[in-house]
Amino acid sequence: HYRRGRIEQAYLESIRELPEAVAPSPEHQHETIESLILLDTLLHNLPSKAKQAFLLRRIDGLSYKDIAAQLNVSVSSVEKYIAQALQACVLAQLQEH
Repeated sequence: HYRRGRIEQAYLESIRELPEAVAPSPEHQHETIESLILLDTLLHNLPSKAKQAFLLRRIDGLSYKDIAAQLNVSVSSVEKYIAQALQACVLAQLQEH
């Protein structure tokens, strides 16, 4: 509950200053918060290196080679980490439906 509250508060703070014309509707806010909580849970349950590799790829846009260098692992390990994270995403999405 604490983590959920922190995520919800951070999201609401991030949109607080938006002009009303572009601010998301309450329904969209709820959907976004639920998605963020799902993503947080998914990432929290991944092994550390898989989580780092996934975030470096998706958020920072690093190549597998750059991720491997940063994590001090092989490119094939990065491939496995990314596959593990993507599999977790697909499973989470299937459980939602």
